[in-house]
Amino acid sequence: MNIMTVTLTTEAPAAHWGKADVTYQGSLATIHLSGSDELRQVQMAARKIRTQGINYVQLDGGLWNLHSQWAFAQGFATAKAGYQVDWCGSDADKETLNQRAVATQFARKLINDTPEDLSPLALANQAASWLKNIGGDHVSFNIIEGQELLEKKWVGIHAVGRGSERPPALLELDFNPLGADAPVSVALVGKGITFDSGGYSLKSTEGMLTMKCDMGGAATVTAALGLAINSGLNKRVKLFLCCAENLVSGRAFKLGDILTYKNGTTVEVVNTDAEGRLVLADGLQAASETGAGLIIDAATLTGAAVMAVGSNYNAIFSPQTATLQLAQKSAAAVSENVWPLPLDPWHKDMCPSAYADTANSRPVKGGGAGGASNAAGFLWRFVSPQANWLHVDLAAAFEPSASALWAAGATTHGVLTIAELLKD
Repeated sequence: MNIMTVTLTTEAPAAHWGKADVTYQGSLATIHLSGSDELRQVQMAARKIRTQGINYVQLDGGLWNLHSQWAFAQGFATAKAGYQVDWCGSDADKETLNQRAVATQFARKLINDTPEDLSPLALANQAASWLKNIGGDHVSFNIIEGQELLEKKWVGIHAVGRGSERPPALLELDFNPLGADAPVSVALVGKGITFDSGGYSLKSTEGMLTMKCDMGGAATVTAALGLAINSGLNKRVKLFLCCAENLVSGRAFKLGDILTYKNGTTVEVVNTDAEGRLVLADGLQAASETGAGLIIDAATLTGAAVMAVGSNYNAIFSPQTATLQLAQKSAAAVSENVWPLPLDPWHKDMCPSAYADTANSRPVKGGGAGGASNAAGFLWRFVSPQANWLHVDLAAAFEPSASALWAAGATTHGVLTIAELLKD
């Protein structure tokens, strides 16, 4: 196997290289750092090296640190296997980087998997099995599927998933290293739409092509919990994955349907492509029932969030300023990007219905102005008033095509932030 050694320098390249930020000499590649935003430069350089057909690199030299090595790894990663990055530096940094790599590789594979191979039950089972393998006897779980969802009053997951021949499912998982009566510190909720056709509000071909990524929230919170456990997490955390395929059939839910949720809230369906918030409403109620002091949900929820913050940030929402500040602090600690968007009490009422307490969207393209905040306002209806709550709209979780920073496919941006939040 041919290995390329990669080093960092703050020196400009020799004149004959012009303005190149990566130079080569035999099996040595040198990244030339200049100005600010060095992590972005490193990630972009890693993409350039990877596109040269180089699959195996050894990082070397005194300028590498934990953050720059991780930035390189993110730029070097692709949806296809068969690549490797060898770390340098302290044993502690290497261990941290290895733990991150294991977690994000799990999330990346799930998100990039084909929708045919990753059914709702497959997603729930793979997430549970992976966490059980990490957490051992501290992990227990239960999967509620198909018609049983209605019996348990999880009407949103059932409605969205009933159009598919493959049943919807809710994964309830408990990581408890403290004992049976320990309080739940954090509850995690992930949107697990394994494929989103849009339902009867049918997406275009272009819009549907990448919808295997619509379970990115489920993959993100699962990977974050696994990373935190591997890092020595010593608090009780419950995980809820809301898994379904949103397909068209004679059994599929329809525009004009009204869902009555477990907490009594009635919801008119005015857009079957606004299905993520319908399944998350169940997950947030289940999370609230645990009494957790902090509830975190993650979802590839709205195109409006991408329009607001771009694809290099995840949008965050919370009614509590302190929770937003904690999320920003946690993201900064692991060099990920989040940006808070507005969430006020009146956002709960921005999707009005003449027939129910609320609609699941507004009957206009993209949900209308402020769509990401309106979606967060909808979700707020299903969160316990006693809990601190963070909603993460994963605008940066997936790249439909390769960019200067990322290969096409899952980025796993957000895994480290949520894992860091679990530690606090």
